[in-house]
Amino acid sequence: MSKLFYDHLIQLDQIDLVIKQSVSSKEEQEELWQLVEDMIHHKVMHIILDELPREHHNEFLEEFTKAPHDELHLHYLKDKTGKDIEEIIQKELKQLEEETLSELFATQKKKK
Repeated sequence: MSKLFYDHLIQLDQIDLVIKQSVSSKEEQEELWQLVEDMIHHKVMHIILDELPREHHNEFLEEFTKAPHDELHLHYLKDKTGKDIEEIIQKELKQLEEETLSELFATQKKKK
């Protein structure tokens, strides 16, 4: 997983534990992690584009593409949205974490 500017906003300890308990092979764990990372990335980008005025979308996406790790993106987003984008992302990602854990637990129960 490459470093992204919003990584510090994500807590994945519980998901990590459930993934490790759910599957035995390293390949399956990596596959699940890739799905989790993809879901998180899509969710964060959706939040950003919903909150960011449309006239700033291209500029943000260009800058993000150049330096996906640059935490200055958060300052840009706060400035352009006038909102605490970190708080919004954290709230939405907490909900996504709960949904993901629920799905993982359901899958784990089906296997038993």
